[in-house]
Amino acid sequence: MTKTKNEVIKVIPLGGVGEIGKSMYVVEIDDELFVVDSGLMFPEEEMLGIDIVIPDFSYLEENKGRVKGIFLTHGHEDAIGSLAYLLQKVQAPVYGSKLTIALAKERLHKLPAPQAIRFFEVTNRSRMNFKSTHVTFFHTTHSIPDSLGIVFHTSEGAIVHTGEFKFDQAAKGKYRPDLGKMAQIGEEGVLMLLSDSTMAEQPGHTTSEQVVSDRLRKAFHRAQGRIIVATYASNFIRIQQVFDTAKATGKKVAVVGESLETYVHIGLDLGYLQADDDQLIDVKTIGEYEDDEIVVLVTGNKGEPLVALGQIARKQHRHIRVQESDTVLITFTPAPMMELSMYAVMNDLAKVGATVLTSSTAIHVSGHGSQEDLKMMLNLMQPKYFIPVQGEYRMLIAHSKLAQQTGMKKSDIFIAEKGDIVEYRKGKVRMSGRVTAGNVLIDGIGVGDVGNIVLRDRKLLSQDGIFTVVVTLNRKKRTIAAGPEIVSRGFVYVRESEELLNEAKKLIRKVVDKNLQKESFEWAEIKQEIRDTLSSFLYQQTKRRPMIIPILMEY
Repeated sequence: MTKTKNEVIKVIPLGGVGEIGKSMYVVEIDDELFVVDSGLMFPEEEMLGIDIVIPDFSYLEENKGRVKGIFLTHGHEDAIGSLAYLLQKVQAPVYGSKLTIALAKERLHKLPAPQAIRFFEVTNRSRMNFKSTHVTFFHTTHSIPDSLGIVFHTSEGAIVHTGEFKFDQAAKGKYRPDLGKMAQIGEEGVLMLLSDSTMAEQPGHTTSEQVVSDRLRKAFHRAQGRIIVATYASNFIRIQQVFDTAKATGKKVAVVGESLETYVHIGLDLGYLQADDDQLIDVKTIGEYEDDEIVVLVTGNKGEPLVALGQIARKQHRHIRVQESDTVLITFTPAPMMELSMYAVMNDLAKVGATVLTSSTAIHVSGHGSQEDLKMMLNLMQPKYFIPVQGEYRMLIAHSKLAQQTGMKKSDIFIAEKGDIVEYRKGKVRMSGRVTAGNVLIDGIGVGDVGNIVLRDRKLLSQDGIFTVVVTLNRKKRTIAAGPEIVSRGFVYVRESEELLNEAKKLIRKVVDKNLQKESFEWAEIKQEIRDTLSSFLYQQTKRRPMIIPILMEY
């Protein structure tokens, strides 16, 4: 605990609750504000054309003078993916482990961010002092090394964010958790615990990574041709397992995907990945080897593997075309909104005749703790109050029930939504209001310029197409000089719909002629009447509602 008496403590999720990914949590201690993680989320299926989704930073922008630090729990995209965007709005020092900081800096190279940002590498022995608190860290086990839990020490007890974690008795090296330190933090007193809820619905313990290593070795031995391994670019433990298994079975590894190549390069340089110099080969040279000598490790350019795997399955990938003799290992769990897409990719691979292995064959396990792991963390920390985070709403509820099984009262557990303020004041915790929170959509280089209206238009275009009408008017003679011409895309097959289009042209002429006979007319009114008339007519004839765009030109 700190010697300074803390009066008001607030915890505000700006992302990572009610969803998978996009982690961002604000911890306010008196007049100082601290940010835990700045992640991204891959778009949901209805977010047509969107590249990534990041949190709304409005609250942090409004209070940027009070932001004392940004603390990163680990190097996955869901924890660091929006950092460059945040640093464009709020300049504050960034704290994280050696690997996490290296990966965060790499992301900044691709986006404009202030050059004066200060980065601080921390370890489980570090202590960072501030006016209202001091911050310490503890190692956790996750699918990327150097993952940390973060502890804000206050006069009322610790505010603990576990980061993403599981307990694996076979974990070693930079994956080994600080069990003793976790227990010590709990003994000293935890006021609030924020804990990972991703696997709160899964009974038991999360399967050990040692099981995956054993199954990978069996899969490599059984494969008759090439092995294609799809994974997230930042899943370091899976990448290392592929390197180790390839070496043990005498195979070469080709790394494909810009983000994966970058992460492998950083991991090798910093010693977080190990591979022999002659083990890694350029994908362009795989034709020089026998198929059973080749392992292709692949992900998409943004670190998400499903897009790249889909291109391979459809034989559209620039470097890799799937073959009947290939064995494809899907070593990742898709986000819930991407499950249908993954099944479609698996079907495409099966059509070619490739052998497909997924997590059901234990060649992948989650990096998140299941129910017994989560209860173990609760028992180690013994929090006075509990806020489940990092999961969809049903996962938060499941985690809440687990906390009650360990003896916590329901009234001491707070299920927060994005923007909710969980406030501790005068010995009591309550929900005390809301701040601005939500999604910011990234499309290309556009940040937040695509909103619900644009998405609605994209959805409409994807469903019923577009119907464009071009009419040239002679204003002086008040006649139609040319047209109407109709251009249709994604609505009907024009060559088989001449009668429909001719009837539509007659209706357009009727609307235009009627308006031209008026003493005065507005082009906007003509356009709107064309839309209304055509919308009704086309729906009656086809039961479809295309986007109708009237274009009036003057001759």
